[in-house]
Amino acid sequence: MRTIRIHVDVPLMAGAELALPAQAGEHVARVLRLVAGDPLTLFNGDGNDYPSTIERTGKRGVVVRVAAGQPAGTESPLRLTLAQAVARGEKMDLIMQKATELGVARIVPLLTERSEVKLDAARAEKRLAHWRSVVASACEQSGRARLPEVLGAQPLQAWLDQLTDDGALRLALLPEGTQNARDLRFGPAGGSLVIGPEGGLGERDIQALTAHGFAGLRLGPRILRTETAGMAALAALQALHGDA
Repeated sequence: MRTIRIHVDVPLMAGAELALPAQAGEHVARVLRLVAGDPLTLFNGDGNDYPSTIERTGKRGVVVRVAAGQPAGTESPLRLTLAQAVARGEKMDLIMQKATELGVARIVPLLTERSEVKLDAARAEKRLAHWRSVVASACEQSGRARLPEVLGAQPLQAWLDQLTDDGALRLALLPEGTQNARDLRFGPAGGSLVIGPEGGLGERDIQALTAHGFAGLRLGPRILRTETAGMAALAALQALHGDA
């Protein structure tokens, strides 16, 4: 039987009676058609799943009874940051969703030399809220109980300038890269992976990345679309150095 998992951005404690947020309550009652006595699992991003039971449903919403939290055990031991150039349309939603399913710890949307997407402050704020919603839904589906951190969209150079020397590997997926995924050696800090936009990383981008210690990673002889590249690289890195 499928486990229904709902993300709620509130503290959760054993024995507490909790009214689900309006959107979550409507999904539970109207879409899933759950009723009093039905089980579901809540999580708030602290790494635990909280088995719960619906107490009542009605016009005033859905109320559940929360049981003791249990470690979900679904996080990868390999901490990866995906620094992804913002892609057009729904591609970015797909990237956010699949990166979450593949266990990424942080996602940084980047504006690069050849980025075709332009975001003013208001639009950037709306996109960030939307992306965080996509990530929460992907955690519900995939069984993760920790939400990847999603940063606001920012220029590549601004992100590079604030990086600290924490020992994380620095990688950029490049057709001419010389690093092989199998030969990498990750430390406790994990690594950061940069993926370019539809037109690829520009010369100034590559120069900036090289100046900040990024090495070129090559997956194979074929050129990958931006929405494919991150998924393929994350899956390879997890299989070789993380979840396996």
